[in-house]
Amino acid sequence: MDSHDETGRPSPEAPILCINNCGFFGSEATMNMCSKCHKATILKQEQVQVQLVASSIGSIVDGSSSGTGNEPSIPAAAALAEQSGNFGCGNIFCAAHRYSDKHNCPFDYKTTAQDAIAKANPIVRAEKLDKI
Repeated sequence: MDSHDETGRPSPEAPILCINNCGFFGSEATMNMCSKCHKATILKQEQVQVQLVASSIGSIVDGSSSGTGNEPSIPAAAALAEQSGNFGCGNIFCAAHRYSDKHNCPFDYKTTAQDAIAKANPIVRAEKLDKI
């Protein structure tokens, strides 16, 4: 019973030094790295992924399109919609013109919201009680 303490839990193992030899202790949860090295590794991986996505979008935009050349390809349009936002009127606008009052939007947000609320919350009416 040397490996268990009085509560029945296993006793903690000896501390493990960070695999990057920075002098701090790591843990199994952070792949035997200290928190600083683990965070740096995660950031580096995210930057690599962002660069891959950016290069693939750049190659799609720079590549040949089957249209007249004025319309962006479908993946590029999807990426643009994610960055700028898609609106009820069906148009795509930049961050400066994303508000309905900035681009003279004909879409009726009030009626759409009222319909959505009415659909989500049906009217519940109790039966009338007989008078005594």
